[in-house]
Amino acid sequence: MSMNATLNNPHDSKVSPVIMLEFNELTPTLMDRFIMEGHLPNFARLRNESHVFVTDAEEEGEDLNPWVQWVTLHSGLTAAEHGVKELSSSYQLDTPAIWDQLSEAGYTVWVCGSMNPWYSEPLNGHLLPDAWSAQTSPYPVGEFEPFYNFVRKHVQEHCNKEAKSSWRSLIEFSRFMLRRGLSLETLLAGVKQVASEKLLRKNVHWKRAVLLDRLQWDVFRWYYDEYRPAFSTFFLNSTAHYQHKFWRNLEPEKFVVQPTEKEQAQFSDAILFGYQQMDKIVGKVSQLAGDHATVILASGLGQQPFLEREAEGGKRHYRVKSAKTFAEKLGIAGKYSYEPVMADQFFLRFELETNAIVAANQLTNLALSDREAFYVERKETELYCQCRARGVMPKDAEITQLDGGLSLKFHDVFYQVDGVKSGYHHPDGILWVSQPAREHIVHDNKISLRTVAPGILGLFGLHPSQVATQSQAVKVEEVSVSQG
Repeated sequence: MSMNATLNNPHDSKVSPVIMLEFNELTPTLMDRFIMEGHLPNFARLRNESHVFVTDAEEEGEDLNPWVQWVTLHSGLTAAEHGVKELSSSYQLDTPAIWDQLSEAGYTVWVCGSMNPWYSEPLNGHLLPDAWSAQTSPYPVGEFEPFYNFVRKHVQEHCNKEAKSSWRSLIEFSRFMLRRGLSLETLLAGVKQVASEKLLRKNVHWKRAVLLDRLQWDVFRWYYDEYRPAFSTFFLNSTAHYQHKFWRNLEPEKFVVQPTEKEQAQFSDAILFGYQQMDKIVGKVSQLAGDHATVILASGLGQQPFLEREAEGGKRHYRVKSAKTFAEKLGIAGKYSYEPVMADQFFLRFELETNAIVAANQLTNLALSDREAFYVERKETELYCQCRARGVMPKDAEITQLDGGLSLKFHDVFYQVDGVKSGYHHPDGILWVSQPAREHIVHDNKISLRTVAPGILGLFGLHPSQVATQSQAVKVEEVSVSQG
């Protein structure tokens, strides 16, 4: 099957615009549960007007990470074929993404926050990268920088108490939002969040993630209303974050490391809260789409309880405190940029390859008591690194050099990302396709995540072979939804 059995002329003004909601790692089983319990009326309505699929990422291990799988969804290629393994590395891809193909065919596109994106210039529209893709610039140049830079700072360093935004960046961000759709509803939500944290001293810092969702929705809506793109994406990650962090509060009976009564009182409904906030946005999207737009909900993959390391107290993540730490504590020399990404991973990008080689040797020579302190992978001038600490690190933990010499206190270099890992990735994802006819069919067989890109292009009259290999072009028949 293809996602559009009746192909339209690529320049036919009657082609239905497509809005793809990319709600990262929403889980089919939890979605069904929360809908059945009556918590998600807008999701329920959208599902009842859609062709309903479960996608299979068809990968495991490190290839099941979302920054790999969203590239698969946007390209139609397997992880082995596109070769993207890390966040902020897709900019090197030559394979066109969905939006590149549509742009080339004359359609306007609006890519809002999609994970690990890449594009070819000129793009017929706008692209705002996710908060971790430092190597992919917003398009057009100068359009989104005040928003993008402010959001990146707060997303990447949300657990770092030493990371502060400048007043200048805050003012520039505020000006951007006032000119690009800031709603009164979002403004009041921000005031309520600040008041709860600062005045009422409530432990609600974790809810800031959905405030970012609101801000990004305001930006998405403004550009959609202004330019009316033929194809648009809208990516959110907050609920994926909540699932990773709070699954043991959702189902404590499955875990050895139990939350305290206080934690359980605060976080037992945290994951449901995330789904409910996204449910509100789905309601707004339905209004924006009206009767003529196709709405696609895709989650890329899902999650499940993370039960490894429970006997050791649960898995923890640690991150380097700041860019200065490398020079002042670890002695890393040369000109480079420090780019933290998700969890305990980061990039060091050097101007000179000689400095990158020296730094790689320095970092791999550092050890914790029972393991290397860093995982390091070098590609020319670029180091992809990860802190190797996984358990609870004692206050007197040290970092030492394998060949003797340097000895540092672990907590002078690293800080713990709050919480204990509770959820991890599952290959099953959500795919709902709601076309103007709003026909509801539940498809029992899982479909490959690779078939989504060719299927979307088919809705616009573009041949699937433009993004799929010959073998994949055959498999695209597994995912067709007839044109309504």
